[in-house]
Amino acid sequence: MRAPLSWLREYVELPEGVTGRELAAKLIDAGLEVETVERAGIDITGPIVVGRVLTVEELTGFKKPIRFCTVDVGAANGTGEPQNIVCGATNFAVGDLVVVILPGGELPGGFKIGARKTYGRMSEGMICSVTELGIGDDHSGILVLPEGTAEPGTDAIGLLGLREDVLDIAVTPDRGYALSIRGLAREAAIAYGVPFRDPADVELPTGEGGSYPASIADPTACDRFVLREVRGFDPNATTPLWMRVRLFRAGVRPVSLAVDVTNYLMLELGQPLHAFDRTKLTGPIVVRRAEPGERLETLDHVKRALDPEDVLITDGSGAISLAGTMGGLATEIDDASTDMVVEAAHFDEVGVARMARRHKLHSEASYRFERGVDRELPLYASYRAARMLAELGGAEIVPGVTHAEAPVETRTVTMAAAHPAKVAGVDYDRATVVRRLEQVGCRVEGEETLTVTPPSWRPDLNDPNDLAEEVIRLEGYRNIPSRAPRPAAGRGLTAGQRLRRRVGRALAGAGYVEVLNYPFASEKDWDALQLPAGDARRDALRLANPLSEDEPLLRTTLLPGLLKTLTRNVGRGFGDLALFELGVVFRPRPDAPKAAPRLPVDRGPSVEEIASVDAALPDQPRRVAVVLAGEREPSGWWGRGRPANWADAVEAARVVAAEAGVELTVRADRHEPWHPGRCAALYAGDTLVGHAGELHPRVVKAYGLPPRTCAMELELRGLGEPRDVAARPVSTYPVATQDVALVVDASVAAAEVEAALREGAGELLESVRLFDVYTGEQVGEGRKSLAYALRFRASDRTLTAEEATQARDTAVVTAAERTGAVLRGA
Repeated sequence: MRAPLSWLREYVELPEGVTGRELAAKLIDAGLEVETVERAGIDITGPIVVGRVLTVEELTGFKKPIRFCTVDVGAANGTGEPQNIVCGATNFAVGDLVVVILPGGELPGGFKIGARKTYGRMSEGMICSVTELGIGDDHSGILVLPEGTAEPGTDAIGLLGLREDVLDIAVTPDRGYALSIRGLAREAAIAYGVPFRDPADVELPTGEGGSYPASIADPTACDRFVLREVRGFDPNATTPLWMRVRLFRAGVRPVSLAVDVTNYLMLELGQPLHAFDRTKLTGPIVVRRAEPGERLETLDHVKRALDPEDVLITDGSGAISLAGTMGGLATEIDDASTDMVVEAAHFDEVGVARMARRHKLHSEASYRFERGVDRELPLYASYRAARMLAELGGAEIVPGVTHAEAPVETRTVTMAAAHPAKVAGVDYDRATVVRRLEQVGCRVEGEETLTVTPPSWRPDLNDPNDLAEEVIRLEGYRNIPSRAPRPAAGRGLTAGQRLRRRVGRALAGAGYVEVLNYPFASEKDWDALQLPAGDARRDALRLANPLSEDEPLLRTTLLPGLLKTLTRNVGRGFGDLALFELGVVFRPRPDAPKAAPRLPVDRGPSVEEIASVDAALPDQPRRVAVVLAGEREPSGWWGRGRPANWADAVEAARVVAAEAGVELTVRADRHEPWHPGRCAALYAGDTLVGHAGELHPRVVKAYGLPPRTCAMELELRGLGEPRDVAARPVSTYPVATQDVALVVDASVAAAEVEAALREGAGELLESVRLFDVYTGEQVGEGRKSLAYALRFRASDRTLTAEEATQARDTAVVTAAERTGAVLRGA
């Protein structure tokens, strides 16, 4: 919402000299989000004055019309003599009042004006257009002022409001009243403690009869509908300059007087209005929902198929307007319209919001209706519109008003007088609470327990916390003391939280960078991951109100988000990456109800109610996933690096499991989206906890990833109950190292051999490491040699050579029994 300071001053008695920036600081303290304060025209310097055209000489011999003019600028030029000016515009005549900038002046954008010879004549200044003055975007010609505006020589900077502070306010969804000069002026009056004059405070005609017939067929769509008629409007009447300037400053393009009046009042009051051409209406108007098969061509010349939930304004011919959003083309005001029906209404916020989103048709009107419009405004706003059309366009107001309404209960909120103090931790006495609530328009009754009736323009005030927020923000957030929270003794992180932190630190220490992705996905992701039909990961929950229509599902795996992040970084020149994410996935329960129950908000939920909500929630296991691409060990002057491969992904899983005190078992597997020959299943005991390896080439191509990208995904709860892992004691005795090379069938996994060695070596074994794999003629076809380094150490003594050798031999025997391994060279 853009609010010119001069417009606000019309309804609030701000102290003399208050600037836009000073007012913005006050409004920010009151909780409004003032994004910028534009100082329009700050770079304009005079003299810029009103002038009267005395003579016009048409110059010939040029490719475009050129006129040599003499203009009376009074005494502004210091001589009183007419000013000679060359001008290329043709939309003015002798006797017209125009705006002239004299030599030495400067227009917006650093455009300095001087006396110079052009087109063979000396030009001593310039006749200005609204675009050049920065008060409009009309390029059709120069600005011609109405007769009687001012005498020649009058300063035009103040007369036309060429310099203006304009506040640009980002209005949050709960503060729809701030989408109007009326609402912002009220906030400014409260901030400065000065009187406020309500622009909606107009005296309505008494004893009004009916106007154009109308009714409400669906009270859930509209609870108040008002129509007033005007006749004899002059289609040639132009919008006065002051209104065009205000509309332009507020970010609205002037169109025609009839449209500009409705837009002006919408900005001033916050009540959207619409005018119908009276001669194009057929029969009584009815507000209802759309019927199956109905269509409507809106003012943007788009023919729209209507939904049964759409809120419509209709007449005997059918739909004539999307209520609160955009009018229909068939009943629009055109250049020949003289008789009009002005409509003002209070439509359902949710209905308008859904309709605007459904048709992708967001307008200034729908933007306000979505956030809540004052239900009491339609009578007053429609009457002000009729009066302005009469005053500015020569129309006659037809006596009478059509006022259809559905009964609405008065809203009251019960709140303890001490509640705001309890929320803020600041002592607000009852008088302060009542004063602040009355300032925002509430009616307050009661002593210790207050019964508060919120004003009609604040539909967001519905419970005690809303009222407490009003008291706190007006008293000043900065007046709330800053105190560090005092945690209860004996509390800290849970075992699960400690595990997640350890996992994150361990992966970061291993060279991975943590990322946080949105938990959303699309059907395309399942196809890109090559998931087969019927895969459980394709069964995803669909969001009722997604942030993006491209990703309407909740993720069932962490990989899509990580792979997209990897692609984005690679596209920006970062090819060597190791990323990880810790987060939940959402797996629907087959026995869950289709919708979660809605619990009351006036009390805490019962145990049974909490259980009913839990039963409707999806399973949300917490997972950790990594992706790797490029070089895992970088190249440099020391030599060639090493590219990331499937083994790095498996090692990342081992790093995670080690933080939970679990030893993983790795087995070959086939599981999308991994390469069928380079995929490892990760087991904690007999529980499958995840997969790791190199991604399938089709997945790599689908996401635009570097070749041979690797990934790992593991479910943390599969590692067992979170617990703190005790560090191994460090022995002060020396280590005994024994190397062993075993020949096994090529189909035997190295992990099986390693497990057998660990079991056979017993408690003296400190670690086992595979350091060489050999295949060739020396071991025979279909065979491979696995070389391991075994480290033995005792915690209470130095091992003898015999003890180390015996432990090694026992390990070899066990490996032979389990895997058929043969000691190489034996």
